[in-house]
Amino acid sequence: MINMNKLRLVLFVLLGVILLHLPLKSQPLPTGNSRDFSVKTCLHSISYSGLWRGQSFLSVDDFLVKAKELGYEGVILMAKKPHLTLDMSKEERARIKKKISDLGLTLVALAGYSDFTAGIDRIGIPHTEIQAAYIGRVAELAADLGTNMVRIFTGYERPDVPYDRQYAMVVEGIQMSAREAQKYGVTLVVQNHHCIALHHDAMYWLMQEVNMPNVKVGWDAWSPNLMGLSQEEIKASIRKLQPYIALTIAADYVRHPRYRYDNHLSNYFETDPLMRATQMGKGIIDYDVFFGTLKEIGYQGYLAYEMCEVLEGGGSMENLDYTAKEFLKFVQKFK
Repeated sequence: MINMNKLRLVLFVLLGVILLHLPLKSQPLPTGNSRDFSVKTCLHSISYSGLWRGQSFLSVDDFLVKAKELGYEGVILMAKKPHLTLDMSKEERARIKKKISDLGLTLVALAGYSDFTAGIDRIGIPHTEIQAAYIGRVAELAADLGTNMVRIFTGYERPDVPYDRQYAMVVEGIQMSAREAQKYGVTLVVQNHHCIALHHDAMYWLMQEVNMPNVKVGWDAWSPNLMGLSQEEIKASIRKLQPYIALTIAADYVRHPRYRYDNHLSNYFETDPLMRATQMGKGIIDYDVFFGTLKEIGYQGYLAYEMCEVLEGGGSMENLDYTAKEFLKFVQKFK
């Protein structure tokens, strides 16, 4: 005779497993139909953070007004000084949330800043737990401010430490962070920024290993381009990661060649080039291919823009505004 209590328990567990592996409904994912693509624009607050040499600074409130005046639909806010801090009061969080709503903007995401391989040479300190706790606090802040997305990074590769040990720390750190973010209904999007899992094949593998429903990918164009990938490889990166892409942040760059003088030989030797930011369409990043492929797969997320380097033309408010407007003009071709 069937034990109904045991049967109910088994069904409850199976339902929990199924729900755990479903993607969060609120997260936009590609549909595979180019007709579903729409140009939704978003401005990253790091663009007016004053962090780069010569860059003008705006407070969070002034940045929100600026984004609206420029014509952006959404914003990404830095979850660090000088914009947001984790010790902000509930009242201050509610005030900022209301300001975003009153301006008719969408808070697309908070930008978290993680490096899960940091401190790998100091095994006595629980660095993974520390960073997961930080991401959890950022997720709480995100929920209070009205977004369900937090951008994170993987880890910088450390010398003299086995790669797989570093990779394992990244997997563990993301999983731990994702469990913290789940408490607030928040999805983590992993940007292809740090060394670990930078290539799309490695990022796809990472997503498979992490295997959590609230971990997606923030796939950007500039890393594949700076790695020297071909147009076909860049297209392939988007198609491979299609099930995971929930965000993309754009920036364009110019390459400045560098040379070192050797006075013993009276000669110059080439060194690594320097990258500087420039207006969209003026640099070396192939956004026609990148955005075009996102359109082909029916990408449903935002096209975010950031000025995150020393900028051509300087960091005056006038030049920042001009450059931000140039992005809005550039993306119109993909409508």
